[in-house]
Amino acid sequence: MTIKDIAREAGYAVGTVSRVINNNPNVSQAARARILEVIQKYNFQPNSNAKHLKQQASQGIAMIVKGTHNMLFAPILEKMQTECTAAGYSGMVYYIDENDNEVDRARRICREHKPYGIIFLGSNSNYFTRDLNDLGVPCLLMTNMAVNSEIENLSSVSVDDIASAARMIEYLHAMGHRRIALIGGDLKRSHPSTSRLTGCLGAFSRLGLAFDPAVQYGDARFTMSGGYKAMERLLETNPGLTAVFAFSDIMAIGAIRALRDHGLRVPEDVSVCGFDGIELADYLTPRLTTIRQPADRLASRGVSILIRCIEDDGDAVHEIVPYELVEGESVLRLESGK
Repeated sequence: MTIKDIAREAGYAVGTVSRVINNNPNVSQAARARILEVIQKYNFQPNSNAKHLKQQASQGIAMIVKGTHNMLFAPILEKMQTECTAAGYSGMVYYIDENDNEVDRARRICREHKPYGIIFLGSNSNYFTRDLNDLGVPCLLMTNMAVNSEIENLSSVSVDDIASAARMIEYLHAMGHRRIALIGGDLKRSHPSTSRLTGCLGAFSRLGLAFDPAVQYGDARFTMSGGYKAMERLLETNPGLTAVFAFSDIMAIGAIRALRDHGLRVPEDVSVCGFDGIELADYLTPRLTTIRQPADRLASRGVSILIRCIEDDGDAVHEIVPYELVEGESVLRLESGK
């Protein structure tokens, strides 16, 4: 008799059984009573070796991280691993390139490691189809929404990318900017970039601003060097721009370096703003204006939702968490829309 056998007969997840054995308070009275009943029925004696018990108890929750340069993901991962441990699960982190297929990687992870659930960070929604149900475990998109995917085992937690990007354009407009350029990811691969561009386009339209993607959108990898190269291209195609909105703080940092290297000052010559609200943005000179995503809230809600789906066989949940526009020092107010 193993902990998995106890879980099977009791009708609860292995992680729940592990928490009961370890007197973890995060278990419902009903679950605790049923699991203890099965334990007593078979006179089950857990292995006293803590390491062995952990190996028996859980193969963990897999966290697939797309891209290695997104500094927003580090605090999210740290918080998620803490939350998983507190709930009796281990967190297994897998990094992949931002152009890789995360669903293919998830299939391999399920075959080799049999996780109880999977969290995707920074994913391309084009890879997510109803075949995801074949994985047989609950999944969750972090920082991307999947509410329209109609995939039964896929939940999501995110800020509203469309609304938050529109808010930044409205802010730049209120600061007097009319010649606004954008730096974002590959629109065929990056769902956040597509959503944020949609928000920007809506704001441009409402504000009566023209937008020509050929001269106002610089596509880039979500890296500092990507932002740098995109900024250089924009300076060639759109030399009259007064403001740049990068779809990540990391790309914004690269853009600022490119402007400096071309003899331009931020914000006196060109204003720059970003997206994510990473800690580094607070320590730049100038301090970066950005859309802050609440890393702790995203992580806590994501893990809570996924564990509920794992242990209670719950339906998929899609939750929007609030964002914050943080005014730094990187945007200059212009005189009446110069």
